[in-house]
Amino acid sequence: MTLSLYATLMGAAFTELAPAVREFHSSAGRVAFDGWAETAEPQTRVARSIARLLGTPQRRGRHAIRFELDARPATETWTRYFPGRTMRSRMGGHGGDLVEQLGPLRLHFGLAAQEGALVMQLRRVRCFGVPCPRWLTPRVHAVETGIGRELHFDVRGGLPGIGTVAAYRGHLDLSTARPVP
Repeated sequence: MTLSLYATLMGAAFTELAPAVREFHSSAGRVAFDGWAETAEPQTRVARSIARLLGTPQRRGRHAIRFELDARPATETWTRYFPGRTMRSRMGGHGGDLVEQLGPLRLHFGLAAQEGALVMQLRRVRCFGVPCPRWLTPRVHAVETGIGRELHFDVRGGLPGIGTVAAYRGHLDLSTARPVP
């Protein structure tokens, strides 16, 4: 059996994740899930412009969402359908890090299991291929937990002096998994 991208990057720590987190990150092929998310508005005009570029949510509220995963052993494409916004990113591995390509950003994350939760720790960022200086590095909080067959997520990202660019939290109902043609 081929290991998923996350299982490969996390090694033995993958088994420490809550069952719903492991189930989601063991998905293979093209799969869609339904769920809910609470979204917040970007904090400033500059943050709104960056959010538009990245495809992140721009309206505050609680919304039904659809999530499509295209999971291959070495790469994953995540497409998040928020009301009025489609946010797509591609995941891969490099040097033990999870690397997320989101618009012009390449975000390098360390992955850790903490009390069953998946915690993504931002290590470095490149924007349009240029390393981001430490003083301008985004502040990112990204945690996934599992309750029953729900994958809960809490994601926030912002820039020093600019404020929150994206903030959303909610869950995907893993029982809604269905193949995407």
